Amino acid sequence: MKKNLFTFRFIVLGILTGILNGLFGSGGGTILILGLLFILDIDQHKAHATSISVILPLAIVSAYIYLRNGMIAWDITKKVILGGIIGGYIGAKLLSKIPEKYLRKIFALFMIVAAVRMVFSC
Repeated sequence: MKKNLFTFRFIVLGILTGILNGLFGSGGGTILILGLLFILDIDQHKAHATSISVILPLAIVSAYIYLRNGMIAWDITKKVILGGIIGGYIGAKLLSKIPEKYLRKIFALFMIVAAVRMVFSC
């Protein structure tokens, strides 16, 4: 019974992640990290790495739907992809070098800054 509940939590977390990622174009990974950390008690480093691994297929599905609906700004997309690849490589390398206590604080600070900007940018 306990394993079924654990599996159910993973599935619900995946559904929420997919909905947020598809709806907002991002944010699913943030919710996924929080769910992995606080609901499923996964290690901080593994939560971040797992999140990015899960987001890739979700992003592909969402991008396909956005593409079919003509919603992608290709001029911007092409310019950001190169920087994103470089930044993703650097970030993945840094993840293993940052101690968990600092990673948690950096992530929390990032979330606070993003929330404040979103609230006051209206």
